[in-house]
Amino acid sequence: MLTLQINEADLSVLTYEKYLYPCLLVQKRLEVIHLRALTQLSNQQIAQLAGVHPDTVTDYIRCYNQQGLAGLKAVGYQGQCSVLDAHQASLQEAFHKQPPLSSNQALARIKALTGIQRSPTQVRVWMKKIGLKYRKVGQIPAKADPDKQQQWLTYTFSAVLQEVREGQAHLLFMDSAHFVMGVFLCCVWSFSRLFIQSAAARKRLNVLGAVDALSKEVTFMTNTTYITAQTVVSFLYQLREKYPRLPLYIVLDNARYQHCQLVKQTAENLHIQLLFLPAYSPNLNLIERLWKWVKKSCLYACFYEDFASFSTAIQQTLLKANSTHQQQLQSLLTLNFQRFDKSVIHPV
Repeated sequence: MLTLQINEADLSVLTYEKYLYPCLLVQKRLEVIHLRALTQLSNQQIAQLAGVHPDTVTDYIRCYNQQGLAGLKAVGYQGQCSVLDAHQASLQEAFHKQPPLSSNQALARIKALTGIQRSPTQVRVWMKKIGLKYRKVGQIPAKADPDKQQQWLTYTFSAVLQEVREGQAHLLFMDSAHFVMGVFLCCVWSFSRLFIQSAAARKRLNVLGAVDALSKEVTFMTNTTYITAQTVVSFLYQLREKYPRLPLYIVLDNARYQHCQLVKQTAENLHIQLLFLPAYSPNLNLIERLWKWVKKSCLYACFYEDFASFSTAIQQTLLKANSTHQQQLQSLLTLNFQRFDKSVIHPV
């Protein structure tokens, strides 16, 4: 009988992974070796317990002795080859230039390009095999300049962030959001299609907010009319009162009411430095993620009978951001920004 040569470290790994390893075939191999190491059972008995041939038990033992756990975990099965594999390069190039909208569209284009007819299920399996995934298309502002965004991050933002991390200043991201009372549709897991009532009113709650770059603490003010330069001025006073001592940097976009002389002069008087983003750069404003989180938390698939309850839901969600949801926001509002280059922009 072939002798098993196993060490204590591998034995502890076997005890854990023989149940939890993601591949069932590997689980069976580990179970065989585990039984061989810890019991006096014969290869025939182990084979009966594991549901394999006795010669397979011997093969597993030999594999472990020669290659260790890595050999047991190696699975050489690659699946059946598809006749589409011969056309993979040309189909990849075609799909890269014009991604298909559905498996049926991919099926039709494959037939037109290669003459090969396959079912939608077979086409989906093959597309996943070559690395395609069904992804939602993102959008980039048409006038966004990736080079200017990178320069802003490298020279303006990095210098300020270093100062903030050394505890010498505060850095906030500021923006406004306009929540219109209505239905916010979304996808849900459900047994049948659901329908949400849509509010008849079209009132909106305007929120002017700021989020701390490091602590993720949220400060905000609301109204039901308009966000104006005077609103921004009032908010700057609120922020300076909350952060009274250290220098204060605020990242914001180029909305007209924020770029006016009144706002700039007020910021200068309050010793606040405004860091205006490059034009068309919402991807660099951290607070944009906060607005999406608010919609997901209290507006998606929710119906509010009146504007008061609608407004209260939004404000309560923002108030809880600094307590109940702080850990979640720490993960969401990281200082990792989406960057774009020409390689990710679809030409069509």
